[in-house]
Amino acid sequence: MKLSNVSARHPHHTLTVRVAASAEAEAFDAQLASHHYLGAGRPVGDYLRQFVERDGVPVALLVWGPSCYALKDRDRGIGWSAPQRVARLKLIVQNRRFLVLSPKGQSPNLASQAMGAALRALPDHWLEHFGYRPLLAESFTDPEAYAGTCYKASNWEPVGFSEGYSRHRADFYIANERPKKLWRRELGPQARAQLRAVRLPEAARAGQVAPPSGVLPVTLPQMKSLVEVFRHAPDPRARNTHFRIGPVLTLVAMALLAGRRDSAEIVRFATTLTPAQRRQLGLPRKKGTRAFYKIPGDGVFYAVLTRLDAEAFAALLSQWLLARAGSVPQSLAMDGKMIRDHIGLLTLAQHEDGAPQALAVYDQKEGTKRCEQTAALALLESLPALDGQIITADPLHCQRKTARVIVEKGGDYLLQIKGNQPKLFKQARALDALAGTPFLSRPGAGTAGWKSVPSTPSPSNP
Repeated sequence: MKLSNVSARHPHHTLTVRVAASAEAEAFDAQLASHHYLGAGRPVGDYLRQFVERDGVPVALLVWGPSCYALKDRDRGIGWSAPQRVARLKLIVQNRRFLVLSPKGQSPNLASQAMGAALRALPDHWLEHFGYRPLLAESFTDPEAYAGTCYKASNWEPVGFSEGYSRHRADFYIANERPKKLWRRELGPQARAQLRAVRLPEAARAGQVAPPSGVLPVTLPQMKSLVEVFRHAPDPRARNTHFRIGPVLTLVAMALLAGRRDSAEIVRFATTLTPAQRRQLGLPRKKGTRAFYKIPGDGVFYAVLTRLDAEAFAALLSQWLLARAGSVPQSLAMDGKMIRDHIGLLTLAQHEDGAPQALAVYDQKEGTKRCEQTAALALLESLPALDGQIITADPLHCQRKTARVIVEKGGDYLLQIKGNQPKLFKQARALDALAGTPFLSRPGAGTAGWKSVPSTPSPSNP
């Protein structure tokens, strides 16, 4: 792919942006070493050098590299989960260096114009060199030395401060007592929402990596709270079992919260726990070792899942989730999956990150007293309220009773229609409700006794 130069208008000239060639890297870094107060820095990870030029002459240098592993203010502003952060961190790039080459005061507004031009070129430059398009940029300024005027002028947002630590080879991080001001710049529309969405934009997906070991969907205090909840659950196995029921059920619950949906995935999730996490979970230590803690194997999970009172387990986990959520999220998806043909698990999950908010169990899709349709109805009835919420579900749940419960709880619904509801499907076709949008195209076109959703953009599919 050939890059087109990205331009920014100067009062008399045009600014263009290009990536430094490999042969130019040494001279580029020498300029930074001589004139930037932090020096040239050391290339790590995906690392990009940009020239901003005017009439073919460099007027500014920018360096972009990997973002910080964790920043409280940044991560709170994005709203993503810990597993999402680890998997998608490469989609945030950090402005490591910015050097304007002309003397101060000689070219008014050059700094903000150069930064703006570089930002507009950055996504395409990154895509060509590394194979994926980043979504967000971050940077830092020292509030004691710089006001960040250039960042403000080029539409960066101040979003908080760092904790005041520096990287150290021996201790990893040491306190420096100089917190830096954190700036954020979205590289496209809805970038933060895309970072926490279930599906990334296609051009960004190559930047997603598999989470490493030790990434949990809950905090350490929450994990300990789950252990305490399940510690009192009856154990369906024989007495004197090597793995206690509390840690085993907590592993199952955390695996479900992390998106795992069958026993093999639950076992793989358990293997990712670090030794410290295994110890805090209360798993047994291997005889003859000081820091090696065993995890349950497939046989343990199989024995528990096939004999478990699944409804009681789902009720305990749902109560725990609701107590910590405080309120049901704004947009929830209802979906069911079978675990090894033994247990059907119905989840009510957040649209944006897939985190379950309530669960129920069933034995068949439909046609039995414990089918998925019946479980969905019971799950919705058990919720305290759905005020202002939208519930989405597949055609299996396009039922009058289900829709009525959602409405009675104060919510709205978006239910798919297909051939299993032939009369309703025919009516929707007659009303042109199937052409291009999932919403009814005319006011008052809903089925009698049902409440149609408001005319808002469709939430993304789970």
